[in-house]
Amino acid sequence: MKSHERQSTLDTSMARVDSEICRDVTGSKDPTSRSTAIDLLRGLVMVFMTLDHTRDFFSEVAFDPLDLSQTTPAIFLTRCVTHFCAPIFVFLAGAGAYFYGAGGRTKRGLATFLVSRGLWLVLLEVTLVHLGWFFEFHYDFVIAQVIWAIGWSMVLLAGIAFLPTWAVALIGAVLVLGHNALDALAPPTRSAPLWMVISQLRIGFLLGGEGARASLFVAYPVLPWLGIMALGYGFGSIWRTANRRSIAAGLGVAAIALFVTLRWSGWYGNPEVWTRHSEGWATALAFLDCSKYPPSLLYILMTLGPALLALAAFDRPPGWVGRVIVTFGRVPLFFYLLHVPVIHLAAMGVAYWQYGRVSFLLTHPLLGRAAYPSDFGYGLPGVFLATAVVLLLLYPVCSWYGKYKRAHPSIWLSLL
Repeated sequence: MKSHERQSTLDTSMARVDSEICRDVTGSKDPTSRSTAIDLLRGLVMVFMTLDHTRDFFSEVAFDPLDLSQTTPAIFLTRCVTHFCAPIFVFLAGAGAYFYGAGGRTKRGLATFLVSRGLWLVLLEVTLVHLGWFFEFHYDFVIAQVIWAIGWSMVLLAGIAFLPTWAVALIGAVLVLGHNALDALAPPTRSAPLWMVISQLRIGFLLGGEGARASLFVAYPVLPWLGIMALGYGFGSIWRTANRRSIAAGLGVAAIALFVTLRWSGWYGNPEVWTRHSEGWATALAFLDCSKYPPSLLYILMTLGPALLALAAFDRPPGWVGRVIVTFGRVPLFFYLLHVPVIHLAAMGVAYWQYGRVSFLLTHPLLGRAAYPSDFGYGLPGVFLATAVVLLLLYPVCSWYGKYKRAHPSIWLSLL
């Protein structure tokens, strides 16, 4: 076999391996360190996500954890660390889309996958995810969260994936860098609902209002999250190179440096500038308090910068703790659909043990918090303990499902 033919065969084989990195949102079956690093990073933020959602149901804190007039450093940081979850999920979903397309598939095949996968995720958001949070199928109030954002971003990414990879990354950079330039614009009244879905300058309700039957709370607008996914798509091509680790580290340092520069100057990148407080800890936390709804440029830089550094650091065989976390990272959608109802059921079990009733937990904690008994909930040690219990319950199930899925590949299992 000629050398160029051998190289072509090798490239095709590697592309097929890389294409498996995002089987379920960004699931992996690639045994190399490249996908293991991605699985480890994703698994780690899934642990953070579980902490955040356990806090929603179990915490005794009724105020906003980021409210510096009421919070403590520990409560603030427990909430702040979970800000890494959504950007990393969406960024890695973009990288996974690139890997899928690099597996010898046509652009049309990639676009078909992205549209079908994206619409499936949107459907899951308003059915199984909604059920896990509310424990009811009443649609008078629906929250559009990260699965919604990933789904619609995939649908839109399908339209630009026909472009060269560098062009997709450029579009992502423009969306991420330029989104905050729209902050000063007021949406036209007649198109305000659509504007909320696309850009959402402020949190609001779609289809809501007096006399409305249903309200959609758009927590994750499409435009900035599409930018993050498109950047991830471009990064996918970098992660297949031999010097991926140094490039990822360099990009991470650059993102953190740009965050510090822009945040310190207060010139651009966040709807609100940071302010100094009499207490030094409050000033430091104010510096980190960037807008997530919608995600500002500074929020994105603050989260993806360290994520890129972590990805570079994880690009090696993990230890036993890392292998446990990788187990979660390899079945992300399965984990996501399972963890909220498990947390919800656990909270109901505690409530029944304490009060003999669970009715106040038969809704989303965002809506039901005011009806909680005054003595329900725990401090941070209790929240951390409950999180550990949830993860211990989920680990054997996720481990079994990951092994079963690898041993029995099918189109149905690929949906989870």
